[in-house]
Amino acid sequence: MIKKGLKVVVLAGKDKKKEGEVIEIDRQNNRAKVKEINMVKKHIKTTKEKKGGIVSKESFIHISNLRLIDKKNKTKNTEAKK
Repeated sequence: MIKKGLKVVVLAGKDKKKEGEVIEIDRQNNRAKVKEINMVKKHIKTTKEKKGGIVSKESFIHISNLRLIDKKNKTKNTEAKK
């Protein structure tokens, strides 16, 4: 099971074979946000408190495209789900 704070490797998409740490989980939509993975550009409008502009931030990626990394022997976890 993928949880916040665990290391994962991306299996599909533009960031294939990259590794990162899970920073947020959306259980309802089966999606996770991984640090420095699936970066998108977001246009932010200027307000009184914040300056606007174009900001890069992480976007969600589907959990089926992620695999846990085994910490003990530094290999990818290939164990089947029960």
